[in-house]
Amino acid sequence: MITLIIIIGIVVLLVGWGIATYNSLVAQRNNCKEAFSTMDVYLKKRFDLIPNLVATVKGYAKHESETLEKVIAARNAGVRTTPAEQLEDEKTITSAVRQIFALSESYPDLKANTNFQDLQGQLKSIEEDIANSRKYYNGVVKMYNTKIQTIPSNIIAKIGHFEEQSMFQVDDESERKNVKVEF
Repeated sequence: MITLIIIIGIVVLLVGWGIATYNSLVAQRNNCKEAFSTMDVYLKKRFDLIPNLVATVKGYAKHESETLEKVIAARNAGVRTTPAEQLEDEKTITSAVRQIFALSESYPDLKANTNFQDLQGQLKSIEEDIANSRKYYNGVVKMYNTKIQTIPSNIIAKIGHFEEQSMFQVDDESERKNVKVEF
C-alpha cells in the first residue's frame, strides 16, 4: 500500500514537472515571437520611410538611378514570411540604406536639404530601435534555445516539437569592422 502511494506520488510529481516544463517552453516560445514582432514593427517603420528617402535623393542624384533602384528592389523584396527569411531580407535593406547615405556624401546640396536631414534623423532613430530590438530578440532566443537543449527540459521539448529559433547575426564581415569616421 505504501509502495503504491509512493509510486502515485512520483507519477504525480513527474506529470506536474512535465506540465510546468511544457508551459514554460510555450511561454518562452511566445516571448521569441513577441520579440521578433517588436523588431518587425521597427523594420516596418523603416520600410515605410525608405520611399520618402529615395524620393528626396532622386531629385539630387538623377544619374544614380541604379543605386536607388537597388534600394527600392530590396525594400519591395522584403515581404517574405518566415522569421529566417525576414532576417535575411532585413540585412539586404540595411545594406541598401547604407548605399543611400554613402551616395549622399557625394551631394553636398542633398546633405543640406532639410527634408533629407529630417528623414536621416528619423532613420537613425529607427535604426537605434532596431538595434535594441535585435538585442532583446537575441536574448530571448538564447534563453529559449538553452531551455530546449538542456536536460531534462529537452525531453519535453522533443515531445512537444519545440524547435530551435534563429538568432539575428551579422553575416557580412565588413559590418563587424570599426567604422572610420572623418571630419
